[in-house]
Amino acid sequence: MSTAFLPALLAYLSYVGSGALLLALFTMLYCRVTPLNEMQLIRQHNQAAALSFGGALLGFSLTLASSAWHLNTLHSFLLWGVLALLVQIVVHMLLSRCVRDLQQALQDNNTAMGLLAGSVQLAVGVLNAGSLS
Repeated sequence: MSTAFLPALLAYLSYVGSGALLLALFTMLYCRVTPLNEMQLIRQHNQAAALSFGGALLGFSLTLASSAWHLNTLHSFLLWGVLALLVQIVVHMLLSRCVRDLQQALQDNNTAMGLLAGSVQLAVGVLNAGSLS
């Protein structure tokens, strides 16, 4: 392996590893702050919970990808990743307050509500990601 390749490989591994850790942290925090046990509902084939949670994961991941693309330091990447994590969690909390009975609808497997919640999370992630460019 060429020694010229080593710095690029180390940078790649730093970003991928940090991104994976941020994604794991987001997943853990998101599941703790939401009143539902999304993973249990998903294991029970609840499509609404899967749509909502999937939209949150995609929205957060888009911001991570954009920050890795546009920022040139690992420190900045981590900082924006933490900010995106907070934004996605706050958006879910606000959405839960604005949409009456959202949590109950997700628990009842109302796929329309799950799609709405997931789409809002995804839209915020796209807005977050675009704001970094």
